[in-house]
Amino acid sequence: MFAFISKNIITGLVAMLPVLLTLYLLYWFAVSAESLLGGLIQALLPQDWYWPGMGLATGLLVVFITGLLMNAYLVQRLFAKGEQLLYHMPLIKSVYRAIRDFFNYFSPATKKEFQQVVAVTLGDTGMQIIGFVTQAEPAKLPEDFREDDCIVVYLPLSYMIGGYAVLIPRNRVRPLNMKVEEAMRFTLTAGITGAPHPEQKKKQPHSKEE
Repeated sequence: MFAFISKNIITGLVAMLPVLLTLYLLYWFAVSAESLLGGLIQALLPQDWYWPGMGLATGLLVVFITGLLMNAYLVQRLFAKGEQLLYHMPLIKSVYRAIRDFFNYFSPATKKEFQQVVAVTLGDTGMQIIGFVTQAEPAKLPEDFREDDCIVVYLPLSYMIGGYAVLIPRNRVRPLNMKVEEAMRFTLTAGITGAPHPEQKKKQPHSKEE
């Protein structure tokens, strides 16, 4: 009886936690934006002009405008100069670099670098690891590895945010017919989710063919 109850509680948590955490993050962003920017708006505008939600709307607008400005070369250069200052500050550089690298993964520019899912064979053991090609241009690799035709492959760890960036000869990897999102979900859950069958992909309602 106890095992039956525990099993269903764990199943319920697994089903609910991703949804609850996503909703909480959205709620936190909305409350934070409204609290910080809403108070500023109330101080600048007449009281009758303010309505609840203006702080959140302003926050989204600021983020959107920042994204547009980051496409400009001049803004990119100024931002890079500011980052260089942070990278030379003790302690701050380590914390900022770690946070920067984490959020870079979710940026559209970073996703373009994860353009190929590959299988890496471990020696003569026959074991294979799923990885993501993050750097394939020889000019951007350490000089000692350029002549060996190496590429950088990111090997994620299961059930945690982390992994290994390894330099591997190009001929030691095998491209896989998987999307980055599918491969990342497969590896982070240690294969529990399984990989979608090609026929299942065709039947999805969001398919472009429909």
